Amino acid sequence: MIDEILKEISGISGHTGFYYKNLVTGETASYHEKDEFFAASIIKLPLFMSALLLESKGEISLKDKVVITDGQKVPGCGAVKEMTGDVEIDLASLCRLMVVISDNTATNAVFRYIGRDTVRKCFNELGFYGTMMNRELYDYETEAKGINNFIVPEELGKALERLYKGEIISPEASEKVIEVLKRQQVEHKLRGRITDDVAIAHKTGEEDGTTHDVGIIYGSKPFVVCFASNRVYVPEFEDFIRRTAAKLYEENR
Repeated sequence: MIDEILKEISGISGHTGFYYKNLVTGETASYHEKDEFFAASIIKLPLFMSALLLESKGEISLKDKVVITDGQKVPGCGAVKEMTGDVEIDLASLCRLMVVISDNTATNAVFRYIGRDTVRKCFNELGFYGTMMNRELYDYETEAKGINNFIVPEELGKALERLYKGEIISPEASEKVIEVLKRQQVEHKLRGRITDDVAIAHKTGEEDGTTHDVGIIYGSKPFVVCFASNRVYVPEFEDFIRRTAAKLYEENR
């Protein structure tokens, strides 16, 4: 089956990536797993981990309040942009919003609060080197200068494995991330052909020509799977994600 998956993804037009690891048997498979991809909303996952890392060091608290002005609200997914006027929200709520409903305004608020240079240090400490958040979302001026956010499928896959094993920051912090990922509300990709009774801890991302989904799927043999793409026909690649995730689950249920 893995050979069939790799053959199919190699025939999809655009830039595509795949990383799979069975967390019981250790079986792995990958395609362009070390490549950098434009991140879209996947970048919110390592940013959440960074906030928890800083909290573990006593440098911030997730109880800290952040003021978001009306002018700092950005388009796309989220609830904060719909709130009237300036709003004050604690970091814990912002982190949940940016993962569970992929809130872009919440994401930018967390990024600003931590600071770009500190985010970079946190990402590196967490094992992300090609995966990097270099600017806020919807910062068109910075994007026009060629400054973008990137993800690397293999780095995300290894981070998810460490979350599963309780090795990101601490067992408690790892479990906190997993529980938030399990509440993900964008469910048409990895979840698309898998029934609701199966636990999936994942984060999605999408932009024009880009669609990603990375996560842990819990069968009798849990596994990590990461799909990344740029410059693809989105409906085609999302169909591939749905079919492949379901096949892998059936193989490992």
